[in-house]
Amino acid sequence: DAAAPDAATSVRTGRIALVVGIVAYLAVAAVFMTYDIQGSASFALELRGKKLLAMTLVGTGLATAAVLFHSITGNRILTPVLIGLDQLYILIQSVSVAVFGALTFVRVDERIRFAIAVAIMVTFVIALNAVFLRRATADIPLLILGGIVLGGMFASLTALVARLIDPNEFLILEDLLFASFTLINEELLVVSSVAVVVLLLIVARRRRVRDVIALGRPTAIGLGVDYDRESRRLIVLIAVLVAVPTALVGPVTFLGLLASNAAYELTKSFRHHITVPVAALSAATLLAAAQFLLEELFDFATRPSIIVGFLGGVVFIVLVLRQVE
Repeated sequence: DAAAPDAATSVRTGRIALVVGIVAYLAVAAVFMTYDIQGSASFALELRGKKLLAMTLVGTGLATAAVLFHSITGNRILTPVLIGLDQLYILIQSVSVAVFGALTFVRVDERIRFAIAVAIMVTFVIALNAVFLRRATADIPLLILGGIVLGGMFASLTALVARLIDPNEFLILEDLLFASFTLINEELLVVSSVAVVVLLLIVARRRRVRDVIALGRPTAIGLGVDYDRESRRLIVLIAVLVAVPTALVGPVTFLGLLASNAAYELTKSFRHHITVPVAALSAATLLAAAQFLLEELFDFATRPSIIVGFLGGVVFIVLVLRQVE
């Protein structure tokens, strides 16, 4: 009987957190869309609306990926970044600029660059799956270790390639390596939105299975879930959720970690039908707020990903210290 009030309290807390998340997102979105509009209102609203949609898409994808990653690893201080996708994206851009030249590379159709980046990143994770999870028992820690090692290799290769690039071209490359919501291809935004929505539907359809997986491998198997097969599927799902936003705007390190842990603190729950939407709303709100500060206070002197990265680094250190205690 004691468990019933706790469950009811958890559900109520989760619902309150969801409502607060929606209100906060709508408030920040309203300020972002309407503050200090100069010139043509229709043009400004269209431009800001595209930015807001991109930030919502990126936040939703990365936050959902982080929550799913925590479910299969059982550790809330880990992030999908450990698989090495961010470093792989940076390496792809660096090699492309070194081989083709910065001016030639930026003239390539954005749709082609997007498709190639997503294909390479997803193929990389599928290969990791095949190498490290090919045994009957999926070894997620081994996969993460492999991703960390390969990510370090990608970073080293990127540093080597950077030395071979002309300094003037390196400035163009550097601009490509930071997430930007200023100029986004509308067609890619639509394609990315459709892809993320489809993935979210897949997540929602099997949300109860994800809840069981979050309880740990022994418990999940005891409850009749094929933990190893579901883990392999989840890794690929996480890869696409990270690859699409990253290829669209660039890497936003620590965003998923920030948003997911904010969701856990607010909801006090592990159930995905609550934690995923609250995490997505938290990520989108944070990005919109960071972009607003960037435009109004910093006069475009920095990038929202840098603000998020700084906050994420602080939160990561706090989470690590909590684990130590």
